[in-house]
Amino acid sequence: MSPTITVLNAGLRVPSSSRLLAERIADAVGVRVPGARIELVDLRSYAHPMMDALLTGFPTGELADVLAPVAASDALVVVTPTFQATYSGLFKTFVDLIDKDALRGTPVLLAATGGSERHSLMIDHGLRPLFAYLGAEPLATGIFAATADFGGGEGLESRIDRAARELAARLAVPAADDRAAGGADADVVPFEELLRRYSA
Repeated sequence: MSPTITVLNAGLRVPSSSRLLAERIADAVGVRVPGARIELVDLRSYAHPMMDALLTGFPTGELADVLAPVAASDALVVVTPTFQATYSGLFKTFVDLIDKDALRGTPVLLAATGGSERHSLMIDHGLRPLFAYLGAEPLATGIFAATADFGGGEGLESRIDRAARELAARLAVPAADDRAAGGADADVVPFEELLRRYSA
């Protein structure tokens, strides 16, 4: 069965650099995880229902409809702007509404945008501990995109591709060019399967 991957964009403006980064990552993941069902969710669209949920204690309507598939996703990609050296309040509010055990064991690709690369450690100091607390499994490569990164160059695209490859490996999907070349990564076997084989 094709994996389901949800991309959460916490950008506040239209257009926004966070949305642009989310789209680029979604495209790269689509290449590295062929056949994946990828859905991009703009959290900005659910800002008012999120506040209602915080006040009433439970999500309803369209917010409940988007929380359910997020919790059921095989993997997540999260993209947030950086405010006061951490993730946005909109992003944290949405995460607060996810059941505390819903993301346990879920691979998560972490990404953020900011005006300066000086904020790049926000991924490791903010996002990574948050998802580790939730029992999710953040990928090794986080993607931080400063304003200058959108001006061209290969640095950002290289980081995006590396993270997409890591996600493909975590989902036990060999990268497209590895399959074509018949390389070592073409026969990726999930850890659970290896454990089963050698403990039999």
